[in-house]
Amino acid sequence: MSVVSLLRDALGARVDVSEQSREEARADRSGHAAAGRPLAVVHAESVDDVQQTMRIATATRTPVVVRGAGTGLAGAANAGEGEIVLSLRRMDAILEVRPDDLLAVVEPGILNADLNAHLATQGLWWAPDPASRDISTVGGNIATGAGGLLCAKYGVVRDAVLGVDLVLADGRLLHLGHRSVKGVTGLDLTALVVGSEGTLGVVVGATLKLRRLVPGETCTVTATFPGVRAAAAGSAAVTAAGLQPAIMELMDAVSLAAVHALLGLPEPTPGAAQLTIQTDGPAARAEAEAIATILRAHEGVPVVSHDPAEGERLLAVRRSMHAAMASLGTTLIEDVSVPRSAMPAMFDEIARIEREFGMTIPTVAHAGDGNLHPNFIFEGTQTPPEVWAAADELFRAAIRLGGTLTGEHGIGVLKRRWLADELGDDQWQLQRDIAAVFDPLGILNPGKVFVPDA
Repeated sequence: MSVVSLLRDALGARVDVSEQSREEARADRSGHAAAGRPLAVVHAESVDDVQQTMRIATATRTPVVVRGAGTGLAGAANAGEGEIVLSLRRMDAILEVRPDDLLAVVEPGILNADLNAHLATQGLWWAPDPASRDISTVGGNIATGAGGLLCAKYGVVRDAVLGVDLVLADGRLLHLGHRSVKGVTGLDLTALVVGSEGTLGVVVGATLKLRRLVPGETCTVTATFPGVRAAAAGSAAVTAAGLQPAIMELMDAVSLAAVHALLGLPEPTPGAAQLTIQTDGPAARAEAEAIATILRAHEGVPVVSHDPAEGERLLAVRRSMHAAMASLGTTLIEDVSVPRSAMPAMFDEIARIEREFGMTIPTVAHAGDGNLHPNFIFEGTQTPPEVWAAADELFRAAIRLGGTLTGEHGIGVLKRRWLADELGDDQWQLQRDIAAVFDPLGILNPGKVFVPDA
């Protein structure tokens, strides 16, 4: 009996073999698509659906690619020839909210923004705030170890997950982590699963660490600079002064001009870069004024707003970056992080790479934590060799400056060839060995993160 027949016998109409669904599962927002089409898409609606799928996959030695909303940027959820797509998008329930314990238990398919809209009615929120929050799932945020605009002050996904329910490759269900704020019993397998990109198991539930909504007002500072290096130096000076805004986003001249064109806004000053900063809480006004003073001393021209609606409008400029880049052509959206003090030097490296390769690399950054998103724009569907060569220079520059290949998007397919360069041979092999303990047959997201046949 075929794999698809076994799945249909067990799961009925939840097994989707339509051409459209299988085609959509080949790609994510990275622009990369897997070779061939998967066997089927299983639209899981319960933990039991997931367990049955994994038992069939193990029995037939069939690879499984777990998928949420498909908004990833590293190709980690792309499925190809001979693979089962296990979609968790329908598992979107909020199972429990405990304001007294500041926790929530959710299924993986719920959208980040939908979860926070519900929590806000109870004066609560889940802090991770990726730019894709309106379209990305909590399970996908956990799989990639997502960050976002607020993480410099409020932490990334790993800081906001107390536990996960994990289905292993053979269908067994594990309950990892705890509901208490503290918990150090045994090895921290929850932290290991966060950011593992579907290579260790299937996250079917998560116990999330919540915060109360921040009291007080929100102030927004926008500052223009004569160039991106000056803006990076200004942001580094804010951090060095001991100030910790909730959001500190940087846009270089090309990205700023592209977003203004997309949104029909007046053209910015040619060559100008921009910082958009928000402070929150009871001290928001004082912090905003202190930040404005620092930026003035670093070539910035700041404007401070106390209007929340204006602040959201200004942040919408930053959140429109991906759409603006897509309007210019096919986009390879990269994701490197460096120490915050090294931000100006990293922008120097990007400028060098632009000169050496004769290309423009529009770049935005979560300046509050040193996470940069350089964008490579090209025509067609295949990334040209010269773009990969430039990206290679970019990755190596970030590592030289004490940084890392990825701050929040993950390794997936697109960065696996550089993973050993950052980890070193011993750690790289140890990580492969750990993955093999969870998935001895190698059926969970094969070919992702680690280079095949290595």
